Amino acid sequence: MVRWQWFARDADVKLAARHAIDAAARAAIQTRGAFHIVLAGGSTPRAVYESLCDLSMDWAAWHIYFGDERVLPADHPERNSTMAQDAWLAQTSIPSKQIHAMLTECGLEAACAAYTQLLANVGEFDLVLLGLGEDGHTASLFPGHDIGATDNAPDVLMVLDAPKPPPQRLSLSATRLSRAHQVLFLVTGAGKQDAVARWKSGEPIPAAAIHCPNGVDVLLDNAAWPEEHSP
Repeated sequence: MVRWQWFARDADVKLAARHAIDAAARAAIQTRGAFHIVLAGGSTPRAVYESLCDLSMDWAAWHIYFGDERVLPADHPERNSTMAQDAWLAQTSIPSKQIHAMLTECGLEAACAAYTQLLANVGEFDLVLLGLGEDGHTASLFPGHDIGATDNAPDVLMVLDAPKPPPQRLSLSATRLSRAHQVLFLVTGAGKQDAVARWKSGEPIPAAAIHCPNGVDVLLDNAAWPEEHSP
């Protein structure tokens, strides 16, 4: 089940995402004593992360994972882990041992093996944050590629020929991303209209392969899905 939630402005999407993350964290910590969240890359998530810095939160209970990562040097500005660290994580007291970057600077195979081993001890994520590419991709799961959507798919996939640079990436599979209490897509900008239309029409784009027992929430702004199309 997909719940489409429409907002007039991208700022409203970001505010709704902040509230959703805050609520999910508090509920998980109260219920299970820890909060396991998967982060997405991109400009919209970055703005959301920046807004989290002033939350009054038990940061020691947070565990951070990444949906995908590019094969780049450890401190490269285009890495998702670098972006999240600069925008938010460095301003919190989350223990460094609980921030689980994908170590792609060590090479794709080594990084894949290490993250696979890490996730073997992790059950369902509490919250997975994802974006939507103009071609319908999410994380580094691209159309025409193996996105790991079968029941026996590995948790982590090596991407050798991504259609956008850099070609080598690491990504959680569709099946692993779906093992979550909550999945939240953040979709803003006019460039996403075609992908949203294809998703809503039932086309099997990679984003549509993410399923969650509790359903998937997609936060859209007016540019990504104009008001006249909204329910």
